[in-house]
Amino acid sequence: MRAVVQNDKNRAVLAVAALSVAVAVVSGCAGPGDQAGVRPAAGQQAHRGAAPDSRAALVAAARRWGLDAVPLQPPAPPKHKPKITARDGFEVDGQVEDDLPPVFTTIPTRQKVVFLTIDDGAEKDPDFLRMMSQLRIPYSAFLSNYLVKDDYGYFRRMQAEGHTLNNHTLTHPYLPGLTYDEQKHEICGMQDIMKKQFGRAPTVFRPPYGNYNGDTLRAAKACGIKYAPIWDEEVFVDHWEYREWDRGLHPGDIVLTHFRGRNDWDGTMVDDMRRFLNKVTRDGYAVARLEDYL
Repeated sequence: MRAVVQNDKNRAVLAVAALSVAVAVVSGCAGPGDQAGVRPAAGQQAHRGAAPDSRAALVAAARRWGLDAVPLQPPAPPKHKPKITARDGFEVDGQVEDDLPPVFTTIPTRQKVVFLTIDDGAEKDPDFLRMMSQLRIPYSAFLSNYLVKDDYGYFRRMQAEGHTLNNHTLTHPYLPGLTYDEQKHEICGMQDIMKKQFGRAPTVFRPPYGNYNGDTLRAAKACGIKYAPIWDEEVFVDHWEYREWDRGLHPGDIVLTHFRGRNDWDGTMVDDMRRFLNKVTRDGYAVARLEDYL
C-alpha cells in the first residue's frame, strides 16, 4: 500500500515538473520572439525597462492619455542632412562671411514631419515625462539655468530617454540689450553648466524670446554653437499661434512650447501636449527629433 501511495506521489511530482518545464519553454519563446525587431522611434534611445514599442502599446498609450488618435511614427533620420541656412530676413551683417550660426524656423524637407521644442524648464511635471515616453514622442529642450538648477535630475531623466538638451542662456535675458561680453557670459556660462550637469556642451542654442543681434551670433559661435533655431508655430494649452499668414503647419516646421503648468496656464503640460499631438496627427504630420536633421 505504501509503495502504491509513493508511486502516486512520484507521478504527481513528475507531472508538476513537466508542466513547469513546458511553461518555462513557452515563456522563453514568447518573450524574445515578441520583441524581435522592435526598435524605438527614430532618433531616440531605447527606454530602460519600457514595454515593447508595438502598435498595441501605442494604441493603449494614446487611449490612456486621452488622444484622438495614435501619433504617426516619423521616418528614419535622413542619411544626408539638409543644408541649414538663415531664414530670409533673419540674417545679420557678416552672416555668411563670418560663418555665423543660422537663425531658422523650418528645416528644409519634403517629409511631413514637425519638430517639438520646449523652452526654459520652469515646470517639472512627472506626468509629462511618462506621457512622452509611453507615446515615443521626441522633443528638444532649451534650458535656462536659473529655472532648472533646483532639479537637474528631472532633465537627466529626460536626457536618458533620448531627448536632447540645448542652451537657452543662464538667466533668460533680452540679449540685444547686453554687450558682447555679457552675451558671451550668458551663452558660454550655460555651456559650462550643461557640460558639467549633463555631460556635454550642446551645439544648438535658442536666444530668449527669439531676439538676437550680430553680437549674439558671434558670441554663440565663440561658445561652440552651430545652430540657432527659433520657431514657426507656438502651442499653448488652449490655442496655437502662427508665424505664417496661412496659419497652418508645413513640412519641417519647428514648433515651440514651454515647460508650464497650472500656475501659469489653465492646464498642465499633459493638456498642452494633447492639444499639440491631436493637431499634428489630424493634419497628417509625425514628430521627428530636430537634431537628427542638423
